[in-house]
Amino acid sequence: MSWYETAVRKLGIPTIELFVKAGSDGESIGNCPFSQRLFMILWLKGVIFNVTTVDLKRKPADLQDLAPGTNPPFVTFNGEVKVDVNKIEEFLEEKLTPPRYPRLAPKHPESNTAGIDVFAKFSAYIKNQRKDTNEEKALLKSLRRLDEFLRTLLPEEIDADAPGDLPESSRSFLDGSELTLADCNLLPKLHILKVVAKKYRGFEIPAEMTGVWRYLNCAYQREEFTSTCPIEREIEFAYLDVAKRIK
Repeated sequence: MSWYETAVRKLGIPTIELFVKAGSDGESIGNCPFSQRLFMILWLKGVIFNVTTVDLKRKPADLQDLAPGTNPPFVTFNGEVKVDVNKIEEFLEEKLTPPRYPRLAPKHPESNTAGIDVFAKFSAYIKNQRKDTNEEKALLKSLRRLDEFLRTLLPEEIDADAPGDLPESSRSFLDGSELTLADCNLLPKLHILKVVAKKYRGFEIPAEMTGVWRYLNCAYQREEFTSTCPIEREIEFAYLDVAKRIK
């Protein structure tokens, strides 16, 4: 253990390293929504951590020894290797707690399931070799459900004394005004959908889906999202072989 690690341990600060998929150059951040999910969580927690990009084509021997048979993302926490994104998320929420670190779990359970099938519908749509199928309709249906959720008021947004019909929600994120674990899961996938579908299918999220667009635009104003996101060229490159099979 280095002097630095010894010092931070005495202060009760964990030593954390996040290993993420590298981009096509072997160094930059690659296209991986699961890597970005953990990157966002650690950033939002406000904890000190290091990030190491792993080139899957030339995985260093020391990393193979550290986490044999495991591809990124994974985390070391005080020297202990943690794998499986869902379990890592649970572990970080359990270990990095108030008052030093914020809780990130949504207040509303439905925030966790909003848009839950969007990425699956997108994957079916983009991987289908023919353009004249029902996959686009299924994707649009899933996006509409997400849009409806984002435009529907959460309980704390409702003013029982206000006259007339209820307005639409104007909240920034799934669970309210702040990013939560639910956003860390959905936003990287929604961004990939936006970039890849437009590049290879000429598909854009309809303008009338104002809830989805507000959600994305609010995310693009937050460095926790933009600074953990791969550049668009990396996202497009990751789907290049899939796009070549489209007829």
